Amino acid sequence: MTTSPLSRRRFLQSATATSILASLPGFSQAITANTGGKSAPVTDTALRWLDGKAPARFDGATLGVPWPRGTLRLPANRTLHFTLGVGAPAMQSWPLAYWPDGSLKWTAHAIAGGTPAAGWNLNAGASAGGTVSVKRSTGQVVVTAGDVVWTVPTTGEHLVASAVRAGRVTMQNLKLVALRQDGPDPETAGSVARQPFTSKVTGVTVEQSGPVRAVLKLDGTHSADGRDWLPFSVRLYFYAGSDSVRIVHSFIYDGAPERDFIRGLGVTAQVPMTNESHDRHVRFAGEGVGIWGEAVRPVTGLRRDPGQAYKDAQVAGRALPPLAGMAKPVQEGLQWIPEWGDFSLAQLAPDGFTLKKRTKPGRAWIDANAGTRAKGLVYAGGAAGGVVLGLKDFWQRAPVQLAVRNAATPMADVTAWLWSPSAPAMDMRSYRGEDGMDTHAEQIAGLNITYEDYEAGWDAATGVARTSELLLWVTGGTPSHATLSAMAEQVANPARLVLAPQRIHQCGVFGDWDPVDTGTPARRLIEDRLTVQLDQYLREVEQHRWYGFWHYGDVMHSYDTDRHMWRYDIGGYAWDNSELSTDLWLWYSYLRTGRADLFRLAEAMTRHTGEVDVYHLGRFKGFGTRHGVQHWSDSSKQPRVSNAAYRRIYYFLTADERVGDLMRELLGSDAGLANVDISRKLRKQAGAPKSEFIDASFGTVWGSLVAAWLAEWERTGDTRWRDRIVAGMRSIAALERQWFAAGAPYDHRTGTFRGPGDKASFSNLNGVFGVVEMNAELLTLVDEPAYRKAWIQYCRTYNAPKEDIVALLGRDPGGRGMSDTNSRMTAYAAYQLRDRALALRGWREFFQSDWLKNGPARPHRIDGPAVLRPLAELSGISTNGSAQWGLAAIQHLALGGDSLDEAARAAGLVP
Repeated sequence: MTTSPLSRRRFLQSATATSILASLPGFSQAITANTGGKSAPVTDTALRWLDGKAPARFDGATLGVPWPRGTLRLPANRTLHFTLGVGAPAMQSWPLAYWPDGSLKWTAHAIAGGTPAAGWNLNAGASAGGTVSVKRSTGQVVVTAGDVVWTVPTTGEHLVASAVRAGRVTMQNLKLVALRQDGPDPETAGSVARQPFTSKVTGVTVEQSGPVRAVLKLDGTHSADGRDWLPFSVRLYFYAGSDSVRIVHSFIYDGAPERDFIRGLGVTAQVPMTNESHDRHVRFAGEGVGIWGEAVRPVTGLRRDPGQAYKDAQVAGRALPPLAGMAKPVQEGLQWIPEWGDFSLAQLAPDGFTLKKRTKPGRAWIDANAGTRAKGLVYAGGAAGGVVLGLKDFWQRAPVQLAVRNAATPMADVTAWLWSPSAPAMDMRSYRGEDGMDTHAEQIAGLNITYEDYEAGWDAATGVARTSELLLWVTGGTPSHATLSAMAEQVANPARLVLAPQRIHQCGVFGDWDPVDTGTPARRLIEDRLTVQLDQYLREVEQHRWYGFWHYGDVMHSYDTDRHMWRYDIGGYAWDNSELSTDLWLWYSYLRTGRADLFRLAEAMTRHTGEVDVYHLGRFKGFGTRHGVQHWSDSSKQPRVSNAAYRRIYYFLTADERVGDLMRELLGSDAGLANVDISRKLRKQAGAPKSEFIDASFGTVWGSLVAAWLAEWERTGDTRWRDRIVAGMRSIAALERQWFAAGAPYDHRTGTFRGPGDKASFSNLNGVFGVVEMNAELLTLVDEPAYRKAWIQYCRTYNAPKEDIVALLGRDPGGRGMSDTNSRMTAYAAYQLRDRALALRGWREFFQSDWLKNGPARPHRIDGPAVLRPLAELSGISTNGSAQWGLAAIQHLALGGDSLDEAARAAGLVP
């Protein structure tokens, strides 16, 4: 058996093993035992704020923390004890992932809300006790978090039956609502019927029970008149030190697009209004830090002055002083001042919202104000208490709406509409018809002109999903404008604690990457290009308005310089849908830089691509849709899009349960390959017998499946999933041409490839959907010498001169493309083989990229009548190219940094 070279990751893991003693004294004995008592430096586990400064408000948060292999083990009682120090918030910790030796790879830490400090340091030790407890009894779960008691029924229509604060029912009957419409909105004459649905909870799972964080998962459907529709999964998060509940709302569209239109989709709660109407208030967060606020019955602006104390109190949201002191004309005329019962802030487009109110149903709406982008927060209540409800990514997800109804009655309704009923009905139909493409030949012809793979029935939206995040507070009174503004910021940009890139990198997780280093001219050159590309995509989201309920988080695939537009309407050139690992590019870029804007872009992409671009039920379950005009419109359904590698980094950084669900959904998705022909547009050999196995490529198919198995093995320690990965590795290595076979018949029952594998071929796609990143990790976790040798040989050979290919394979099979970005495979082989000459060859291949050889690339301004709005356009931009070039640059820098300057000087790129 051969021994692989000592990788830089393994060196870091062993070198940092025991120095963690300084920050984790409670684990010193276990660490010493696992490392032989060696001592080496490691930085402290300092927690810092993603945005670089403490937020104005903190309602609790959770993060994942990695550890070097062998340094930390779960105690016998399976309880982890960490602390942030004296006077810091309470913290709850649990295992998140394991190394193959059983030591902890990731731990998760929930931190109580409260007054935020500039940062904290994670240490071993008992944390101050939290105030969250969970009690389950027949028919309900009761969560107590500080002064608030939340009652959650285990069945029925309500997610939360009541929230009691200081003995008062402040909120009740929290539930989901949906409006179904039986057809599209009539364009001229005609009518449609609408049907209201409410949530039907079928099960509640207590996932965590405190003392700092409690998590309840509620599963069910929307129900009406005997029909169950739109299955949902809702998680409720309760933190010590906070009077809020975080709501993560996920649903699957399971209707028939031709007749099941979603007219409205929302989360609603009732608020007891016990104060007099002049002491009841409604507030909306507006633009920036702004707050709009009014009373149900105003006493300001009247013809008669009630007295300054009364006006000041009402504007501030306090109870008015005793009415006996009010100016008599106003006191006697209060009954004639209209009571405004209904309020609405509708954001129907990302650049505009309107604010209206009316006295009651059946009366006209009155325009109150308008603006561009609202933060997404509403309050309804009075001096005795009320409810604040916020919707994350509010204007980015338009059309959305916040509404208060019946505020002048004893019970008000507060609703966050994830899809506003004031907007046209959600239309999930295909954007096109067959248009004559009713034969295989015509479909191929269409594919050749628009790059979209069309086949009737394969462009359905049924089975796609969407996750939304909300925050709901129960308050003891009407919060001040400043407090509501801080709450709105917490909704729009949740306070998040993170680790520095160096601290994550020291643990050897996520393969080949390193923190940004501009210490040499050549490094500065590449880092500069990386920054230009990343900044441009952040800019593109805004200047091309990549927003909307189903769109936000995705980017476009290809650019049309003639129109100065992305090709949003041209078949397979439109929405990117993770093509060529855009998600991985953004996540590795965040890991390297720690930039908050990159984290948020990558987070939005993870929320989108794992939900919208993937089927969660039906015949395509477990597969994603290739890039297209609609996220589901291309008829190519592929595991390369549903790839768990695109969610895994976010999961371990945040311990996000929903993303954990999405990865777990994929564990058996390879079985679907037997039922869905993902290669049906390829020419089939005439008369070929039907096989019980599926033709599957090593990169785009198997390489996309292993990420889910790896994540499950890490999360649970269950070696079944390691064994499934190893079965695939061994069977590839056993083929005559090994990785050069490119693919082989696959047996989903055993996870192995069959057949001789005696025909060599190349595919430039085989290395661009995460398999390079997965192999970089897997080969540090499992010892499979034959597979390691096969992979390294493939990496070394892919970009080799033609004569070397012929000498090895007997002929040149062709098919090698993207030589500049696939040069990262050359860099990998060079690093593993300690071959400097090969490393220099890899750099020469990488330097062939237009991004480097054509000199500095910078956006240029285009304005005037040629464009809808002024643009900063970057010539030659392509998401395929940007993602793969970025990933190649990152891996090159991590593996071949010591040869970079020599190579760059030889290429004339630096002096």
